[in-house]
Amino acid sequence: MRLLLVEDEADLRNITVKRLTSEGHSVDSCENGEDALDFALATEYDVIILDIMLPKIDGLTVLKVLREKGQKTPVILLTAKDSVEDRVKGLDSGADDYLVKPYSYQELSARVRTLLRRQPMNLISNILEVSDMTMDLSAHTVIRAGTLINLSQREYALLEVLVRNKNVVMSRDKIEQHIWNFDFANGSNIIDVYIRYLRKKIDADHTQKLIHTIRGTGYVLKDDN
Repeated sequence: MRLLLVEDEADLRNITVKRLTSEGHSVDSCENGEDALDFALATEYDVIILDIMLPKIDGLTVLKVLREKGQKTPVILLTAKDSVEDRVKGLDSGADDYLVKPYSYQELSARVRTLLRRQPMNLISNILEVSDMTMDLSAHTVIRAGTLINLSQREYALLEVLVRNKNVVMSRDKIEQHIWNFDFANGSNIIDVYIRYLRKKIDADHTQKLIHTIRGTGYVLKDDN
């Protein structure tokens, strides 16, 4: 999934980016409110992690602007302020969750997973299922027909996007927005290459194919042929 982290403390920002990336997320990051708006309005993120105390434009103002523009991306607010009034103000501004500094990375990661489960599939666990295939988001595993499938980090991210958007045709551009950050220099057929890798691992040994090509449009993952 593609995340945006807005945090002005460089050390905290860098280590958080590394940890989120190690979990298979694609992460863009910045250190001030102006850049946060540029990032958030330029592409589609699955979750935004937003510090309140930021240079140039504070986090609550960033959030207000995004919501006024119809931006519905889930937002986790980060702040050193821990009063009830501050929490209420943040949530009333349109935040989906609120985390007080200092926080454990494990808690941040869990809250990100919780928000991801809400979209677009209404999940009640960390398990995604399509036909005889199961993705466990906590264990970072994929099993089809009882067999564990070994996927690279990028293959897993691509499959997760397709599963979360089951029965929805995804264009190459849409897929790319979800799994690569702005630092990635994309190639014209990179999505097709990874789809081919996935098909070899997910569909090759099965009569029922899950990944389908919609000619001239993109790809869709569905239960039936």
